[in-house]
Amino acid sequence: MIPGKHLWFFDYFPGGDVGLFMRISNMVHSQQTRYQRIDVFDNPTLGRVFALDGITMTTDADEFMYHEMLAHVPMFSHPNPVSVLIVGGGDGGTLREVLRHPGVKRAVLCEIDEQVVEAARQYLKTSESFDDKRAEFAYENGADYVKRFKNEFDVIIIDSTDPTAGEGGHLFTQEFYKSCFDALREDGILTVQAENALYDFGWTKITHRRISSVFPIVKAYQGFVPTYPSGYWLYIFASKNIDPVENFRYNDAKDMSQKLKYYNEELHKACFVLPNFIKNELKGKM
Repeated sequence: MIPGKHLWFFDYFPGGDVGLFMRISNMVHSQQTRYQRIDVFDNPTLGRVFALDGITMTTDADEFMYHEMLAHVPMFSHPNPVSVLIVGGGDGGTLREVLRHPGVKRAVLCEIDEQVVEAARQYLKTSESFDDKRAEFAYENGADYVKRFKNEFDVIIIDSTDPTAGEGGHLFTQEFYKSCFDALREDGILTVQAENALYDFGWTKITHRRISSVFPIVKAYQGFVPTYPSGYWLYIFASKNIDPVENFRYNDAKDMSQKLKYYNEELHKACFVLPNFIKNELKGKM
């Protein structure tokens, strides 16, 4: 029992033996949609919290750590990203970061659940870019949406829910990654959130293997998100012909990083330096 007469939110990590608990100081919004349960509440330490099906998606305190690393690593690796597709990410945080890049003319947010976008618009600060004229919205399964395009996007960012959560599994298949490859232009880049190396490393390895079967350049990188399982998060960068370190636009990243909270030009290079157990596992040496 947790002492005190308060409501508490429990986010159980995979396996159910470990988790995160947060006191609810104010229950802001709760609804069951066709696809999932949406909860928005306030916590004295973390600020506003956004959860789907009992899993924490964002908090005011640390959402920038996740969104900045997911978005800016591919954006500053591409020579001139003009057209961007974000699959998932209905809270708007990744869209916000993508639209910081002045060269972007079109950013499509493909979110299967329109109610997530509407809840974010009403209750979350991460939705601040929803009214940007460069933003477009598509409400459908991202795996189906991306199939319709060939040579269309410079960067595709997969900001999905966990692979075991409802429709999220469609975004972790080899077929989906092949569709992303086809939808990208000649210098196209794909970046995906790839879970963590403690509770979900099996999925990370599956994702890395499937993407590697499609893209010639594939590299994992790391970041930290305290309210996500383990607090240590992994991402996968994939491209047709761009190396994220050798082709990195260092000076452009340095200029923008002055406005950011987490990402910077030095971190961009450092995030690709991985611990041995991750490097060896992804190479199949353990």
